[in-house]
Amino acid sequence: MARDPETIQREIEKTRDALAESLNELADRAHPRKFVDSGKQQLQARMADPRIKYALYGVGALLALAVLRKIFR
Repeated sequence: MARDPETIQREIEKTRDALAESLNELADRAHPRKFVDSGKQQLQARMADPRIKYALYGVGALLALAVLRKIFR
């Protein structure tokens, strides 16, 4: 059964609009800025954990002491 050209044209336009919307959404999801922001939020959440924060403070203090000891010897 043959379809009329206007129906085919409307279906093509509908499909084109849906594809354009999908591509825009994919472009938004894959934008590098979103990855940076997500990574930054995860890092901030982990740094809020006292165990990690104080462990890093301890490592920094040990490194500072090692450098000072090396300088003054």
